[in-house]
Amino acid sequence: MNIGVSANKTEMLAIARAVAQEKAIDESIVIEAIEEAIEKAARSRYGAELDIRAKIDPQTGEMSLTRCTTVVEEVENESQEISLGEAKKLEADAEIGTVFSEELPPIEFGRVASMTAKQVITQKVRDAERERQFEEYKDRVGEIINGIVKRVEYGNVFVDLGRAEGIVRRNDGIPRENLKNGDRVRAYIYDVRREVRGPQIFLSRAHPDFMAALFAQEVPEVYEGIIEIPAVARDAGSRAKIAVISNDGSIDPVGACVGMRGSRVQAVVSELAGEKIDIIPWNQDPATFIVNALQPAEVAKVVLDEDDQRIEVVVPDDQLSLAIGRRGQNVRLASQLTGWSIDILTEQEESERRQKEFAERTATFMEALDVDEVIAQLLATEGFESVEELAYVELGEIAIIEGFDDDTAVEIQTRAREHLDKVAAEQDAKRKELGVEDALLEIDGVDLKIAVALGENDVKTADDLAGFTPDDLRGWFETRDGERVREPGILESFELSQDDAELLILKARVAAGWISEEDLPQPEPEESEGEEGGEIDIADMDLDALEAEAAALGVDFDAPAESGEGENKS
Repeated sequence: MNIGVSANKTEMLAIARAVAQEKAIDESIVIEAIEEAIEKAARSRYGAELDIRAKIDPQTGEMSLTRCTTVVEEVENESQEISLGEAKKLEADAEIGTVFSEELPPIEFGRVASMTAKQVITQKVRDAERERQFEEYKDRVGEIINGIVKRVEYGNVFVDLGRAEGIVRRNDGIPRENLKNGDRVRAYIYDVRREVRGPQIFLSRAHPDFMAALFAQEVPEVYEGIIEIPAVARDAGSRAKIAVISNDGSIDPVGACVGMRGSRVQAVVSELAGEKIDIIPWNQDPATFIVNALQPAEVAKVVLDEDDQRIEVVVPDDQLSLAIGRRGQNVRLASQLTGWSIDILTEQEESERRQKEFAERTATFMEALDVDEVIAQLLATEGFESVEELAYVELGEIAIIEGFDDDTAVEIQTRAREHLDKVAAEQDAKRKELGVEDALLEIDGVDLKIAVALGENDVKTADDLAGFTPDDLRGWFETRDGERVREPGILESFELSQDDAELLILKARVAAGWISEEDLPQPEPEESEGEEGGEIDIADMDLDALEAEAAALGVDFDAPAESGEGENKS
């Protein structure tokens, strides 16, 4: 817009009002910009070192131009400052901070001065407009907004929002959706930032929360908070899963979101270019929620690993392709929706894996215990998973196996312990060869196997271990290209829980002198048995009271027989 500065008072005010109205900013900001432009032009004429101030009356348009000199204790700039002594010669009651004003004659704006003034005013108005846009939209993040496509550049869509401009970047649009200039479009405001080129309003049609916001517009129960949407997962333009839960037991959240004959969900589908939507009932139980999320596939069994937020799902053989989905879409969306990593196996694959594990355990027992295959298979069949378990289990649990006796149990346990001693000696030698200090082995929770694993990863002292985090030990997940990728930890094979890993590191820090024993987490005190957490004192109870107390606890109680020595037998 061509903005000039005119000596005509009426024109000046008219320009200020017109610009303020067009840019939706305060008129005083435009007048301040004109004043600043006049000051700059005046300094170019009278001297850039002078303190020249312009003032325009917003009612009449009258302009005054003055040179100001400030009273200071010590003069550093003679063009703008005056000492207190010199000031008192001019005005007896002058003091530090007093400003002397000298009126200057009005200036004539030549071509150069007009161009300079125009640039100053334009920049000031632009800055004010940008600030107004930022203030207006910064609190609207999370809203759906309507606009008109202004232009499309390299896949980025610029949307006219009326008093601002938003951008739908290529990755935030719905794939294969062809938006053209002049199209009306709805989008989700997910970010508003201050940037060098002005505030940027980032819009999205692919954001998961865009779908949630659309359901809030189409489903009154969602808008009113009766139905909540705790999670959404989308492959924009293709398929989505949305979890819903009702705070009112009489309202079916899935049915409410689908609507009569699918009218409500169809309105959302139409806005999202035909994107298929699975509406999933949310459940507090992770296993049930994940089974629901894998719909329409049927699930036979699930195995949860809560520490790693991982679940193993077993499906019938004919349901595998349905559970995985096209290009893995179904299981990927279910994983995004639930926040769990999902491994899918068929019943046949699970059976083969179990057979493989059984064969591996059998081979381990045969080698470690020097027994034949039949005995090793019997031990594996009874559920024994390791040589350590056999070495320290109660003898009776081995002897009870069909065909075994006490002597056999003793012999098996003896061989198991001898094998562990041999392995321990080998591991201790390897530990020393790796240079792992004895002090590291003395930390509670660090055994020889862990010490060797640490040494193989160049962790040789308590100080080395103290500097780690639980994720370094257990492993962690990273998201790459929308996929969760597992990064292994140095002790991942030991399957430490999060709490165990944290405690191990804390104990290493105690051993290293970083913290004291008092800094370790203290165990929760155990509650005593009995009514209201207290123990039952039977010393002073008579028999009737004791019998009543036992009945209250659901315990069978036989009154003791009387004897001459007063002994109680129960």
